[in-house]
Amino acid sequence: MSESTSTVKLLSRDDVIERISNKRAVVIYENSVLDLTHWLPKHPGGLTAVYHMVGRDATDEMNAYHSAESMATFKNWRIGRIEGEWENLLPPIQGGIYQKDFGVKTSDEESKVGPKSTGIGYPEGKVTPVVPQNVAVVTEENRNTLFPTNNDDNKFNPIVDPQLLMNDYDNKLSQQDIDSLPSLDYKSQAYLREKYVELHNLIIKNGFYQCNYWDYGRELVKIISLFLYSFSLLKLNYIFLSALFMGMAWHQMTFIAHDSGHVSLSHNYQLDNLFGMIIADWFGGLSLGWWKRNHNVHHLITNDPVHDPDIQHLPFFAVSVRLFGDVYSTYYEKYLPFDAISRAMIPIQNYMYYPILCFGRFNLYRLSWAHLLNGDGPRHGKAAWFRYFELAGLSFFFYWFFYLVVYRSIHNGWDRFIYVLVSHVATMLVHVQITLSHFAMSTSDLGLSESFPSRQLRTTMDVGCPEWLDFLHGGLQFQAIHHLFPRLPRHNLRRVQPFVIDFCKQVGLKYSIYGFGKGNEIIIGKLAEIGKQCTIMLEATKKLKDH
Repeated sequence: MSESTSTVKLLSRDDVIERISNKRAVVIYENSVLDLTHWLPKHPGGLTAVYHMVGRDATDEMNAYHSAESMATFKNWRIGRIEGEWENLLPPIQGGIYQKDFGVKTSDEESKVGPKSTGIGYPEGKVTPVVPQNVAVVTEENRNTLFPTNNDDNKFNPIVDPQLLMNDYDNKLSQQDIDSLPSLDYKSQAYLREKYVELHNLIIKNGFYQCNYWDYGRELVKIISLFLYSFSLLKLNYIFLSALFMGMAWHQMTFIAHDSGHVSLSHNYQLDNLFGMIIADWFGGLSLGWWKRNHNVHHLITNDPVHDPDIQHLPFFAVSVRLFGDVYSTYYEKYLPFDAISRAMIPIQNYMYYPILCFGRFNLYRLSWAHLLNGDGPRHGKAAWFRYFELAGLSFFFYWFFYLVVYRSIHNGWDRFIYVLVSHVATMLVHVQITLSHFAMSTSDLGLSESFPSRQLRTTMDVGCPEWLDFLHGGLQFQAIHHLFPRLPRHNLRRVQPFVIDFCKQVGLKYSIYGFGKGNEIIIGKLAEIGKQCTIMLEATKKLKDH
């Protein structure tokens, strides 16, 4: 043991629990106990991302999402160390309940103790974890208890509790996930983590984090050319074609803004974010800060119906039956009502998938402005100035596009309407690709022991295509690889693919990759199946009321 380590206080599991119960943002990083409470207001990635790591070993997540420069500062927040394998605690934001003075309470005990400390980040609404707080690991022995199915009992019963039917359906999917994965015990998951770290080190050694700026030079030339085509065609009064090229430019800009938000270009936080905000806000009309806050949570808690904003699209889409019950979103901090519109839309969501995605960009405007006007981003630290730069950027975009281009350069209302509609619908492919990578994948909550690489590969699909089509997908069709290594420049994702395939074969994880056509077929099938379950639930509800 080194001298520096021996002088650090050894903390027990109870010590960590006590600090969480006293509203401290405590996480585990490489056997160090970090108290990030005072850092939270300055965290550029937002508060919610940290809340999901409270009480957990966040080593893999923190290494994946931060540069070497940032990682060097982690130990500044060290308050102690642990020994041995850490068994994760349930973060308060995910429903973990901690007694104020000290200790963890199970759900049965909660009803007996009365008022309690909710812990830092605890949601205002009700969040009930699928796997109870006092269950450390999902095993073959307890899986049927945790995920019970009663299909045989319900088969001949015309009057069934609709919630029981939905639980049966969701639990069956969870059981299938458990059967398809390596064991969820900590020893097996530690092996996955060890091999993932080896893979990550190999990727670093091979220089895949090094950005080829010629790749982005070509992207900029492409985008500038699309804008020039758009403006030239507008001058010649080719309204439809001009709008189409404008949408194509925005489509390509999304990919550069994405990489900038992940600080994967220069790996300099301020420089990459400045470049990304110019691209996203000033010329695209979308807040990079909003996207980063949303996207960070999505990466950490991928495809969880309660926590991941990227699959919370009621009343238009539901990819899990768990969204049928007025779920409280810990990201949006409100209940997602399964209302009359939801009950009408979800049964036909497979038919409405493409039409609704045509209008996705308009919703992004709303979310961007709400994020900035509400001041939801960091208000302190190195990212505090982003809000004001982005407000100026969105204002500039709405001025040059909606006023100078749409209003001043087009001289009748119908043509203006067509221009706005076509330019925005042209970006629909981006929304299809983003949802394609996750909508059809697992939404199960398999407890606290599942490792970072296991969750990312379970919940994310890649899209296979010839290399010459990478420009259309932006290179981000390799979402599973991107989720494993978020800071990799996207032009290197294809080069890393063989390493990830070998890793999956070695550790027994499935690498999901389908062609674009097959992927769309799978996602439409998933939406249709969830829509069918919604219809079954509504019919069961009606029978139960009529009984």
